[in-house]
Amino acid sequence: MSDYDLTLRMISSLDRQLVFPLLEFVSMKRVYKEEDMLKAKFELLSNTNMVDFTGELYKQIHDTDDLPEEFAQKREDVIRRLEESEQKTEHIREVIENPEVAGSLRQDKIQNMKLLRDSYQCTPEMVQELYNYGQLQYSCGNYGGSADMLFHFSILSTDPELTLSAMWGKLASEILLGNWEVAYEDMFKLKETIDKTHFKTPTDQLQQRSWLLHWSLFVFFNHPKGRDGIVDTFLLPQYISTIQNACPWILRYLTAAVVTNRRRRNMMQDLVKIIEQVAYIYRDPITEFVEALYVDFDFDKAASKLEQCEEVLEKDFFLTGAVEDFVENARFFFAEVYCRIHKRIDMAGLTKKLNMKQEEGEKWIVKLIRDTRIDAKVDFKDNSVIMNPSYNPVYQQVIERTKALVFRSQVLNGAIDKRGSSSAKKDEQQKQQNKKQQQKPSKRQPEASVAVAAQ
Repeated sequence: MSDYDLTLRMISSLDRQLVFPLLEFVSMKRVYKEEDMLKAKFELLSNTNMVDFTGELYKQIHDTDDLPEEFAQKREDVIRRLEESEQKTEHIREVIENPEVAGSLRQDKIQNMKLLRDSYQCTPEMVQELYNYGQLQYSCGNYGGSADMLFHFSILSTDPELTLSAMWGKLASEILLGNWEVAYEDMFKLKETIDKTHFKTPTDQLQQRSWLLHWSLFVFFNHPKGRDGIVDTFLLPQYISTIQNACPWILRYLTAAVVTNRRRRNMMQDLVKIIEQVAYIYRDPITEFVEALYVDFDFDKAASKLEQCEEVLEKDFFLTGAVEDFVENARFFFAEVYCRIHKRIDMAGLTKKLNMKQEEGEKWIVKLIRDTRIDAKVDFKDNSVIMNPSYNPVYQQVIERTKALVFRSQVLNGAIDKRGSSSAKKDEQQKQQNKKQQQKPSKRQPEASVAVAAQ
């Protein structure tokens, strides 16, 4: 199933440390050769300061207990840099960790910096050291310290580019720490910043949004409100455009979120439109299941894709915990569409299409009819379900199709009245200006006549 593995596609949009859990997962699932995975992990972390960890990987790859001298030298260098950064930031850390100072800080960063400089002798260079220290701690794998330093820097810094970079670093730290509540808040703050920031080119903003879509997967699939959050966020126009133009494979996760969240079933039609638009550049069993069910109404193909979905989901880092939910809800959507089209349903045939055992499938279908209050009855003699289709009368269909016309007419009338009143005001103002212009010569006329008489 390496054909449907998205790890290689997602690496370019993730930080090195965020990629590592994905490599660990695919290694555990044996999607790729173990030897290749060890080399990939070493290559991934060799440019970080996680010296001890990369040393263990080196030993496994080369089957040795000895390390080259360069590892010891790099370790000493990292320890020295950590000690230097700790000393450089000691004063400003003591100041900003003081509750009185923290309480006196305001939204205005310039005023905050002035307060720190005048009252506590903290310079902008010290604030910059907070960023450097946080970045160094992150590279060493100390995510708790990194999150604290980058948080303090983002509050004090007046440099928008470095502040944005610090926000990315803090989000990554919280993700790797598993602080999902804090990460959820940080993610939406970052989203708001990206949407408000004026980047040099539209491509830069597109890239930032693409990164956010990838990083947010860690949060959405671990936070209690994630299933709702991912649907609300990914279906925003700017992020739909990002998916279509930069990362169409993200559609897998949006599709899984809509299918597993039955409360958002009203979003299915919007999802189907996006799947149709992106189908020529990306498709997998999860998107093809929805396409077969709602576009082609090909139930045999949908049933086949549903079987493949289980295997794909189990080997996906973000979706492996949602396999049961996805299959259960996918069966619900399958049965719902199937019942709408057919008047008489063979329970044995439907059970087979749903990939369920005979007895289990029949119980599931009966429970579905009872829970969803479908207008149908079960014929146990023929082992079938007889649907009682309810067609709306013609007049009811007309009412439903035209019920929005009243509201739209009111909106149009309001717009016309508003435009009419504004144009009337303009006409009135124009008339008053014309009157004033006509009155000005009449006042000057006696002066002109006196001048003529004098001549």
